[in-house]
Amino acid sequence: MLDLLAVQSSTAHPTVITMVYTLLLAFVLSSLIAFTYEKTFLGLSYSRNFVQAIVLSSVVAATVMQAIGDNVGRGLGMLGALSIVRFRTSFKDPRDIMFLFSALGAGIGCGVFAWGVAAGGTLAFCAVALVISRSGLGTKHFFDGMLRFAMPNESEARLALEKTLRENMKTFVLITMREVDDGGRIDMAYQIRLRPNRPAAEIVTELNKIKGLSDVQFMMQDATTEM
Repeated sequence: MLDLLAVQSSTAHPTVITMVYTLLLAFVLSSLIAFTYEKTFLGLSYSRNFVQAIVLSSVVAATVMQAIGDNVGRGLGMLGALSIVRFRTSFKDPRDIMFLFSALGAGIGCGVFAWGVAAGGTLAFCAVALVISRSGLGTKHFFDGMLRFAMPNESEARLALEKTLRENMKTFVLITMREVDDGGRIDMAYQIRLRPNRPAAEIVTELNKIKGLSDVQFMMQDATTEM
């Protein structure tokens, strides 16, 4: 069995087994971070390339830190080399930046042979990310989303709409209404709260059954998710 204390005592001149262990641990920890990102992702524009970049960035960071070691000259040279590279990738979600920073932190920790810190920090980060995603921390809105559609300006259609909304929604509030086609049709928008046992797809299906109702759109309150 690999003696971690013996390995850490030789970090000034790392052996092949030390370098392999470091890169392997960086890969495992970054894969755990990527898996957590995938399971807690709530947005619309999911990127497979970004998930892979999380893993690769940790391995690169571990390699760079091992190459620098305790040599100040190498560190300054690496800083100068990296200053030539221009990273122009924009992040629309600040949460993505935190996951990338976490992977880099794990890689740096492995690269300087602080394996306990790297593993402990990664496990803590993933646990907190899972708890936050399940707890709904930061959710401020009362409604689940907004429902928009167009319907005939007739009492029969309005009665059918009200009946459908009452049967399928927990709460609904009219926020906009305007006449189109010289008053023949109405564009309407509601803020709604869904019932626990009624998914949005079923509600959209029920609304489409109303005669004359068209252009049904349901948008989640979270701006990054839309149906």
